[in-house]
Amino acid sequence: MAKNWTDAQKEAIYLRDRGVLVSAAAGSGKTSVLTERVVSLLNEGKDISRMLIVTFTNAAAAEMRSRIKLRLSEELAANSDDKHLRRQILLLPSAQISTMHAFCLNLIREHYNKTGVSPNAKI
Repeated sequence: MAKNWTDAQKEAIYLRDRGVLVSAAAGSGKTSVLTERVVSLLNEGKDISRMLIVTFTNAAAAEMRSRIKLRLSEELAANSDDKHLRRQILLLPSAQISTMHAFCLNLIREHYNKTGVSPNAKI
């Protein structure tokens, strides 16, 4: 999807070899920028199952997953023989796209025996 990204948005999308924190006002395009960053990484051969994508709300996480799926579907329509993109769409439902709280709770549940915290803990 071609968009008129600002210089700051382009930097957030295409900066590599380090983590990126995107912080901006509501309605400024954060979700679009993060979606494009993820899709650009996947187009470079990265794997969605090796990414951790965290947001502040469950609704934002669901929106992010939905937008990534839409963008991947667009990319696949343009490159129908791309097996890597097809695999990423299949992996998307189990990708780590959640709130920080949900991610940490998942870690506790997976490693409860090492943390001393009950696997039945709740947020």
